[in-house]
Amino acid sequence: MTNSYRLIPNMNILLEEFKDYPPHIVKEVSNQILDLYRNKIKENKVDFETKDILDDISNALKNYNEFSLKSTINASGVILHTNLGRAILSEKSIERINEIARGYSNLEYNLEEGKRGSRYTHLVETVKKVTGCEDAIIVNNNAAAVFLMLNTFCKAKDVVISRGELVEIGDSFRISEIMKQSGANLIEVGATNRTHLFDYEDNITENTNALMKVHTSNYKVIGFSESVGADKLKDLAKENGLYVFEDLGSGSLVDFSEYGLSYERTVQDSIKDGVDLVSFSCDKMIGSAQGGIICGKSKLIKKIKKNQLLRAFRVGKLTLAAVEATLNSYLDLDKAKKDVPTVNMITMSLVEIEQKAQKLYELLSKIKGIKLSIEKSYSKVGGGAYPEDVLESRAICIDNVNINKLEEHLRLSKYHIISTVHDDKLFLDLRCIFNDQFEMIKEVLKSYYE
Repeated sequence: MTNSYRLIPNMNILLEEFKDYPPHIVKEVSNQILDLYRNKIKENKVDFETKDILDDISNALKNYNEFSLKSTINASGVILHTNLGRAILSEKSIERINEIARGYSNLEYNLEEGKRGSRYTHLVETVKKVTGCEDAIIVNNNAAAVFLMLNTFCKAKDVVISRGELVEIGDSFRISEIMKQSGANLIEVGATNRTHLFDYEDNITENTNALMKVHTSNYKVIGFSESVGADKLKDLAKENGLYVFEDLGSGSLVDFSEYGLSYERTVQDSIKDGVDLVSFSCDKMIGSAQGGIICGKSKLIKKIKKNQLLRAFRVGKLTLAAVEATLNSYLDLDKAKKDVPTVNMITMSLVEIEQKAQKLYELLSKIKGIKLSIEKSYSKVGGGAYPEDVLESRAICIDNVNINKLEEHLRLSKYHIISTVHDDKLFLDLRCIFNDQFEMIKEVLKSYYE
């Protein structure tokens, strides 16, 4: 046992061996690994060489500064996969982020007047052109947008909302709790499945300041149900001197009903119906970076800008760069379908997907021992949008191995390929896989089979 300790190199040797790393990191990592080997010796498990120790330290040093946030290949078929980071940024957005990040910018500087400006001016003109609103402001997410609308106009005042619209969004965040935290008094009306105009009307008092609509996003009430549209609420609000606010949740600037999805209310629809303020997410159906936009009446947006809490929810220059570039693409819908990945994947034709599937099939079929087939699959939009809708797609199916082990192999590979498993088969849905990822998938599968 005494001689076995000679296998353990001293720290001076290790510092010289790994001199490309900071000494304090070499010491920290080495001490942890050396302790493991000393314990092995104590337990008479001397089944190693000095080289094994050096290899372990080398690997640990390489992983020391490894990033926690990693890129993945989304083969799940879910376009706005919340767990995988939702929307993919467009190339134009990435170029703008790179341009703005590499130097200084006029984030809060008015170039025309040569004095301090506001970060909240940068998106306004584009949002106005795309939605038809009078004014707009961006904050760090849609929950913050809802909070600010209510905190600014309804603190200690009543807000009337249908019980059927008190949704819970991801990670147990409930719209009702966000509304209460804003300081507004929440007045629930109607039933879970049916709310009528008279339910709102009967609950308007001297303390009421707004009627609110909330898009139910990730669920839908079907069958014996009824709700009141924002257009009818607007008439009731006008009669009583109230505001109408609408939270569109995932939000959308495109009517996707002609691409196989059911009709969903767009931001433009809300503005046309005369809703005073509309809020929606930037990183879901819009297809950009995380953020929340409030748009609507100019006089109301100006009041929100004076709310002291706005500073707690403001966005940085990189978010502004990404969202502005994305929204700019919506000035031409054909351009958006091509440039914005979210829109592109939703509107992608089955013919295009089949061509991708055939190309990947031919590439993977060269792997010795693999058994493949192209199968019909169904993609989802995700991100709390279109909960009942599916888009027909195509997937590469693998079924002649231990599927659970293969799924783990793909997931833990250096490319982190996220697949789905059902009916004892592994599926790689092509809708969200890009052509330049085909070789990566082949490399990982080849390492499993060969």
